[in-house]
Amino acid sequence: MHLLNLGILAHVDAGKTSLTERLLHSAGVIDEIGSVDAGNTRTDTLALERRRGITIKSAVVSFPVDDVTVNLIDTPGHPDFIAEVERVLGVLDGVVLVVSAVEGVQPQTRVLMRTLQRLRIPTLLFVNKIDRRGARHDDLLTEISERLRAAVVPMGSVDGLGTRDARFVPGPDPRVPAVLAEHDEELLTAYVENTVSPDLLRAALVTQTRQVLVHPVYFGSAITGAGVDALITGIRELLPAAEGDPQGPLSGTVFKVERGLAGEKIAYARMFSGTLRTRDRITFGGSGEEGKVTAISVFDHGTDTESDAVPAGRIGRLRGLGDIRIGDSIGVPRKEVGHVFAPPTLETVVVPGPDADRRALHLALTRLAEQDPLIGLRHDEVRGETAVSLYGEVQKEVIQATLADEFGVHVTFRETTPLCIERPVGTGSAVEFNKKDANPFLATVGLRVAPGPVGSGVRFELEVELGAMPYAFFKAVEDTVRESLGQGLHGWRVTDCVVTMTHSGYSARQSHAHQGFDKSMSSTGADFRGLTPLVLVEALQRAGSQVYEPLHRFRAEAPADTLAALLPVLAAVRAVPQTTETHGSVCVLEGEVPAAHVHGLERQLPGLTRGEGEWESAFDHYAPVAHGTVPERARTDHNPLNRKEYLLHVARRLS
Repeated sequence: MHLLNLGILAHVDAGKTSLTERLLHSAGVIDEIGSVDAGNTRTDTLALERRRGITIKSAVVSFPVDDVTVNLIDTPGHPDFIAEVERVLGVLDGVVLVVSAVEGVQPQTRVLMRTLQRLRIPTLLFVNKIDRRGARHDDLLTEISERLRAAVVPMGSVDGLGTRDARFVPGPDPRVPAVLAEHDEELLTAYVENTVSPDLLRAALVTQTRQVLVHPVYFGSAITGAGVDALITGIRELLPAAEGDPQGPLSGTVFKVERGLAGEKIAYARMFSGTLRTRDRITFGGSGEEGKVTAISVFDHGTDTESDAVPAGRIGRLRGLGDIRIGDSIGVPRKEVGHVFAPPTLETVVVPGPDADRRALHLALTRLAEQDPLIGLRHDEVRGETAVSLYGEVQKEVIQATLADEFGVHVTFRETTPLCIERPVGTGSAVEFNKKDANPFLATVGLRVAPGPVGSGVRFELEVELGAMPYAFFKAVEDTVRESLGQGLHGWRVTDCVVTMTHSGYSARQSHAHQGFDKSMSSTGADFRGLTPLVLVEALQRAGSQVYEPLHRFRAEAPADTLAALLPVLAAVRAVPQTTETHGSVCVLEGEVPAAHVHGLERQLPGLTRGEGEWESAFDHYAPVAHGTVPERARTDHNPLNRKEYLLHVARRLS
């Protein structure tokens, strides 16, 4: 039996969860189709999802199509939950991208398609809601081709468009041979000679779909079922089966973590090679953690069933791995893709309610971070505060509701602020030697900080012999460097830099009493962890750092006669239109805007454009803060920029 791990992706409200229900019903997995409005769909299981009518967490469900078992993963459509989509993309064999026949290509549709093409994931398009008034066909195909920059292959036509009786009629479209011939010499010759056979056309369609050269387009309605049978045929015939050798070396990826009824961790993992069995001891994560799998379940006929193994190609729910995290590799690590979408660009501080249990809040936030690592918990031990990273205001509302509903903890939030970064301006070095000057630690650490390429993150290098001291000390320095760069000279995360260790040294067992630190032992990792932040910030001060704010690329479409009201509002928040095009009575502006003002503009646009304006934006890049005071972020560590304060804290901690 073949396996296919299939993602359903879309802009919010395009109908992907309704399509999931229809697919399960057509496959005979469920007897009645659930409704998003009624809150009884198979994949939206969270109370909050059912109450709001949106998907917040990815969900896995399985159904058979002839000899193919499809593991279908329903994903969120709202851009605030794009991180949930990102985690799923790495485990998919193919995708159905849902587009509304009425609204057409929407902002998230474009973001998703660009990413799918970049990752080379074969994708079918399903144009939903052909039964709705205002549904489109020919002009929508043109819009999809132009706005998604995709070679589309219509798989049929529509009768009764925009009516309850609308139906999809599968069949050859005269445009198909020309589209496919662009990528196939044999087909091109046959097309010129007018000798194209159905078999040759079909073979080219299968090959080019799997190579992500073309995207077959089906029209239909998840509500009425129109076109769904044709889509199921396309899923079975056009998308590639899952690959992987069940006898090969063990290799898999964790894309979701949840908690069971007893609070135990349950990891969702796609296996790419080998076979994982119950009671196997495995290594996982970048640091080589070990754990024993105590139970496995796999997905079959709409639910998960207990199994003693999960082979290559399948998705399994694993229990017993208490330290496992989202993104961890199981067994042999696969090549990392890195982030495929932009990181969060906003931040807010969680404010406990008057009766909130702070320990319960801390536990609840930690549990949420297990399920969504990109919320980036940032604990301020000095002030007793916790900040979370965000994609948008809806995500903040969901976190607030989840804390109240699932954990009984009521919170509010401070005003959302942009999440800036720092980059080194130049090169700076610093060193402190063991037992010299004011160094109270049994360690020698020298570091040089230099700028790195934009987007390169943090690179740690050695300019000293690896055998010059125990490896654990080098590891302590590197780990501390990466942790300390979470807060630069202005409090923001420092990135796109190269940190080189230039000096190293340690002490063998001896008595040492210096500056209030009494030791009668050799150097430990604590010495290197204690000294490294002091050396690093001194090197960073000598290099200097620049604060950068996140900018979004925006596209605003509005009636041309509303520009007089819209442009001053854009200017007031430093939005810079870079291109302006007029199409009849409609004007399209494209440009850049600081992330801090995106939400406000989205709320103002309807009032400024008589409700006719459309707004689309996504993170584009970081730019130097060039206006007003450089933003500072309160430190949550013990401030190595203040040596006296820092050493007093370390002394108290050691004592």
